[in-house]
Amino acid sequence: MLPILERLLAGDRKRRPAGPRALIVAPTRELAAQIQAELDVLARFTPITSVVVFGGVNQNPQVRALRAHPDVVVACPGRLLDLVGQREVSLDHVEVLVLDEADHMFDLGFLPSIKKIIAACPRERQNLLFSATMPAEIRHLADRILVDPEVVELNHSSPAETIEHALYPCVESMKIDLLQHLLDADDFTSAIVFLRTKHRAKRLAQKLDKAGHAAVALQGNMSQPQREKAMKGFRDGTFDVLVATDIAARGIDVAGVSHVINFDVPMTPDAYTHRIGRTGRSERTGRAMTLITSDDYDMVKAVEKRLGTQIARVRVDGFGGERRAGERGGRAQERGESLSGGRSDRGGRGGGRQGRQGGGQSGRGRKAVNGNRAGGGGSGGGRRASSSSPSRPAAAVTRSEGARSNGAAKKRSTSSGPSFGAGI
Repeated sequence: MLPILERLLAGDRKRRPAGPRALIVAPTRELAAQIQAELDVLARFTPITSVVVFGGVNQNPQVRALRAHPDVVVACPGRLLDLVGQREVSLDHVEVLVLDEADHMFDLGFLPSIKKIIAACPRERQNLLFSATMPAEIRHLADRILVDPEVVELNHSSPAETIEHALYPCVESMKIDLLQHLLDADDFTSAIVFLRTKHRAKRLAQKLDKAGHAAVALQGNMSQPQREKAMKGFRDGTFDVLVATDIAARGIDVAGVSHVINFDVPMTPDAYTHRIGRTGRSERTGRAMTLITSDDYDMVKAVEKRLGTQIARVRVDGFGGERRAGERGGRAQERGESLSGGRSDRGGRGGGRQGRQGGGQSGRGRKAVNGNRAGGGGSGGGRRASSSSPSRPAAAVTRSEGARSNGAAKKRSTSSGPSFGAGI
């Protein structure tokens, strides 16, 4: 963002075009709003103006803001194309195009929309593309529209040293009880709990809230005001547990998340990496915990292959996590917990936990593509930064995001407590 602002400030401010000079496209409302918030901070003492554009809300306030000809537009693809089609915004003057989380936009089916956005922009411009991975379709797009691109990438396979991750074997019917036990740990300050479906996330948040935790759901069926309220409350400590689908797994930066808990095992190794990257940020420590049943070992094996290490197993007495026949890993790869009854008697927490640990960026390999024709691209894993220009390439930065297997664990004893909830 800083080089973009510098470029815009160096231009002729007296000749303001009837459209944005910089366009940043992101896959989700939460990420677009986060980018806009950072832009507001960085441009506070400059004349640069900006607006964020996404669906799920009335478009009229966005249209009024666009008619003031902001310098920067941060947008989700669907609403942006709607407004372009209504002639409420012109992309004819875009000098810099940024595509953030490009692989996620592809996963969400936005690639046709991205091609339309590129076609609506001028042929000569600078481009940056950020992506954790590079699917073949995005690679082909980059090859077609970039001129002599320079690709910069970081190795995405190295586990982040700041994250301790572990697997917690249990039976399906005891998952909620085990989750509450983990949330009652002394080192807990805030957590994102990931599930696969919207309805399960909503129900689990309600159960945790009734049990005394300050929990809130974040999932795609919520209205935009509800989603904004959930994210704001989680950031400021009103809520200490965010129960979310993978909508919160990409790019979201919240300070001081002490735990990421996979209530449901992610569908892919990449999804695992994205999820756990929400903790252990800015060189602070974090814990990534995954609840696994006997049906999850194939995905566990795939995740461990991607990480290049075996993840420690933590078997907690009373939750049915017995060793499966033939499961690899010996005592050296496991941590034991001495529990009485397998539950904490502390009960739920009233009110939101205010203790936060700070935040920042963890390293998920990230690529950025920067070019003076159309689009952007790169190759390989990790978030990359790539640059293509008729004159000289621009610099880019990437990060790597993962987790590491932990060594020995603390032993602790807790007294037994009442059962919490049924299977969800």
